[in-house]
Amino acid sequence: MPKDKDALKFLLGASALTVALSFIPIAFFLVYPFRLFVTFIHEGGHALATLLTFGAVDRVIIHPDASGETYSLGGASLLIASAGYLASTAYGAGLLVLCRQGGRAKVVLALTAAAILALTAFFVSGLFGWLVGIALSLGLVLVAVTAAPRAAHFFLSFLAVQCCLNALYDLQTLFFISARGAAASDAYNMYRLTWIPPVVWALSWLGISLAALAWALRSYRRSGV
Repeated sequence: MPKDKDALKFLLGASALTVALSFIPIAFFLVYPFRLFVTFIHEGGHALATLLTFGAVDRVIIHPDASGETYSLGGASLLIASAGYLASTAYGAGLLVLCRQGGRAKVVLALTAAAILALTAFFVSGLFGWLVGIALSLGLVLVAVTAAPRAAHFFLSFLAVQCCLNALYDLQTLFFISARGAAASDAYNMYRLTWIPPVVWALSWLGISLAALAWALRSYRRSGV
């Protein structure tokens, strides 16, 4: 694939913007939609793993605090319980790789909007989840349709950074929750299935996530971008 001279510049710019926002108290409201977006990816991972292992998704619930729940019947329980955090990381890492080519940005945004809309239409339960799912889908489509190619490329880069950082933040939170006791979580669900302590699962998912992100970032160096 031909090199995109803007790829590394946009990635660094998106990272710098993310760091700058972390020092602004009211920036929480600006990045809140991205937190909800990552929740959709996380719960979508559970739902997809359920369907791929021949289970049935009962409902997906999205809460205002950016947490979520997926209720399913059947399927491969081990894969389903692991799929949430790994899906968030895989999506973020995948975006980092795709961001090397700005020409893909609008297509990726449109496909993501379609996936979130499908998840909302078929599985999301509750008014809040519906409103958020529709708003996220419309927002992504709006950027894909109206933004200039370079603007869409930068937005996708910012989305990738937000996904990666939120995925790591969620795993850090999971680790501390798991270390303190038997709080309800994906890691605790894995403990109930395997008798392996939740903190071990949290650390395992964190290690896999860091390895995936490192691989994605190395793709920039290998390509010379």
